[in-house]
Amino acid sequence: MSRPAALRISPFLRLADLARAAPDRLYARFGAQQITLGDAAAMSEAIARRLVAAGLGPGDRVAVMMANRPLLIALIFAIARAGMVWVPVNTRLQGEALGHILDHSAPALLVADRDLLPAVEGAGAWALPRILALAPDSEAMDLPPADPGLPLPPPPEDTATFAIMYTSGTTGQPKGVQVTHRMFGYAARAVERVCGIRDGDVLFVWEPLYHIGGSQLLLLPLYHDLHLHLVPRFSASRFWAEVAESGATHIHFLGGILQILLQAPPSALDRGHKVRIAWGGGCTRDEWEAFETRFGVDIREAYGMTEASSITTCNIDGPVGSVGRPVPWLRVELLDEQGHPVPPGARGEIVVTEAEPGVLFAGYLADQAATARALRGGRLHTGDSGSMDAQGNLYFHGRLNDSVRRRGENISAWEIEHVAQQHPAVAEVAMVGVKARIGEQEIKLFVRPAEGEALRAPELHGWLRERLGEFRTPRYIAFVDSFPKTPSERIRKALLSRETADSWDAEAPADPPPPVEWIAAATQPEGPG
Repeated sequence: MSRPAALRISPFLRLADLARAAPDRLYARFGAQQITLGDAAAMSEAIARRLVAAGLGPGDRVAVMMANRPLLIALIFAIARAGMVWVPVNTRLQGEALGHILDHSAPALLVADRDLLPAVEGAGAWALPRILALAPDSEAMDLPPADPGLPLPPPPEDTATFAIMYTSGTTGQPKGVQVTHRMFGYAARAVERVCGIRDGDVLFVWEPLYHIGGSQLLLLPLYHDLHLHLVPRFSASRFWAEVAESGATHIHFLGGILQILLQAPPSALDRGHKVRIAWGGGCTRDEWEAFETRFGVDIREAYGMTEASSITTCNIDGPVGSVGRPVPWLRVELLDEQGHPVPPGARGEIVVTEAEPGVLFAGYLADQAATARALRGGRLHTGDSGSMDAQGNLYFHGRLNDSVRRRGENISAWEIEHVAQQHPAVAEVAMVGVKARIGEQEIKLFVRPAEGEALRAPELHGWLRERLGEFRTPRYIAFVDSFPKTPSERIRKALLSRETADSWDAEAPADPPPPVEWIAAATQPEGPG
């Protein structure tokens, strides 16, 4: 996928070349609707001209808040071709988080599904220069027609910014990662590698395209004779039926997806599909082996972040539980607090450097302080904890700042949460540290039970103790109906209460019993950082 330096233009521009050569080749299916290369090229070029005719030019930002459908794919390609900057916006956002992204990115145009306008209005974003509202399931851009002969701007170089993708912001406001066209090309190359892509493959796409895990797949049909099969959303009850009907060879997962699928009753569809590889992140060792055994697929676990072109390491043939080895265009080292390499087996911060130019982002939009913290001496300090075995396989241990210091030992939230989420009555969990009466901190676990499940704290505590041991088992358990979330659906732990009066306490006297089992999480003002 690399080009000579003089010809390094956006990889999205391959669409027009391929459409001229093979206009009838299938690019994607959305339900029963087929989208050929010719269809995608014609739609995206027409939209690009309409955007230009409407007065937008290279570098202008176009915020897009739309559900997955063919028009969204064409719009993304149109923005790329016209040299504009795509700002994907989570369709479930509202309030302060939505307002921050729309204000901070300062788009020249917001394209949004009409039923999302109340959320935009509620976020105080009506001051946007222009808003284009689309009817439900619309497949047409309601912009004035453009002359088919209207010239488009020169093709953007691959070093130009293609997207501003906002990070989770779990302890502060989301930060806008400036993603270049070249970085998107590397993201596609990484999927090629982790998935062992072949001509004829079908990639099942359930994830919204505002997530890089979904959008990075858009380039793959331009480099291989394969197609995407998109569905509107993830459905646990219909998942394997949709996968089988699509003929998919690959599925993507986030940690919770595997757990949901494993909890479903056994079915003939468990093996009635053509999937050979499930790829993604957040798979526990137990889920890994259980999923491969039950569904007959190969798990490919990966690690990465948007700042480093999505995927940094992938486990193709390494040990279960590892996130694998670095992709060829990146290098990974583990450093201690003084910046020195740690020995094999020891934990350190995951630090990423380029082996090829242009893989790491240049910085966050309008945030020099955050950029300086992340990029130091040409290296990306991820803020993640990892260890590496003697063979160079990386193991992920969660965020460095997401751990509890209990009686002299650091306990990773990631390790506790991944065990707790394996309980069949648990939907979501979040672990935080709270003040201890004696010593440093105690563990408090917030739990959102699965729908229709009755879950009691003493029973959950005993279940966790069997798997975590006494030392790592949470002392406090608080049940919640929902969690505050970031734009990328991560739990905003800074908004979770550090009080203990709202929780079941494992060390409280057994008599009288706790009066309340279902407790909504109180919130507190978010601190700095």
